[in-house]
Amino acid sequence: MEDLFQIGIITGTHGLKGEVKVFPTTDDKERFLDLDTVIIDTGKELVEKKVQYCKFFKQFVFVKFEGLDDINDVEKYKRCPLKVTRENAVPLEEDEYYVADLLGLTLVDESGVTIGELVDVIETGANDVYEVKTSDGGHVLLPAIKDCILDVDMDEKIILVHMLKGLVD
Repeated sequence: MEDLFQIGIITGTHGLKGEVKVFPTTDDKERFLDLDTVIIDTGKELVEKKVQYCKFFKQFVFVKFEGLDDINDVEKYKRCPLKVTRENAVPLEEDEYYVADLLGLTLVDESGVTIGELVDVIETGANDVYEVKTSDGGHVLLPAIKDCILDVDMDEKIILVHMLKGLVD
């Protein structure tokens, strides 16, 4: 299981006093208001920073880190993912899962036939869609709805599915 979850990407700087502009990649951008610390993934190292404050503008979140008070201090973090630890992630409701934990799980239909491996979760307006890579290298898209996704067993790393008519040729 993943220990770090991406909540945004630093797209650039904002102003001259060390603020960064973040594009949120989380479902709930209001979660930034509750952040005490975040981890900046530079690709070479993980840098933990204390959040001084954040504010919202359109689809972006402007974040100010303690101790980084100049544009030159934050310039190096452009295009870096912003992450939180599992302990600081948003709590889940029943039958909710972090996408990072679902990726790689095996999908099996009701008769025990392996469909493939979950490689992506696509967010749509109505419901999520699971992209599954089949053993022959093909791809199947399954709607993440109760009629199709019957059970998720995190211990066995299996998602039990009902293959709705027309999903596979």
